[in-house]
Amino acid sequence: MTEELMDLRTSILEGRYMDALAIVDELEVISKQAVLRNIESFLIRMLIHLIKNQV
Repeated sequence: MTEELMDLRTSILEGRYMDALAIVDELEVISKQAVLRNIESFLIRMLIHLIKNQV
């Protein structure tokens, strides 16, 4: 992620705003994927807990 931030900074400083916007879009997708991974992890832990309680 740091590489993307460095590229974003460089793009802005060089006036390549379309490239900067593309990088921002990529970062948004990465952020959404991280949220989904966290939700998935939580659901797995919850299911394991529920299964253990049923046994």
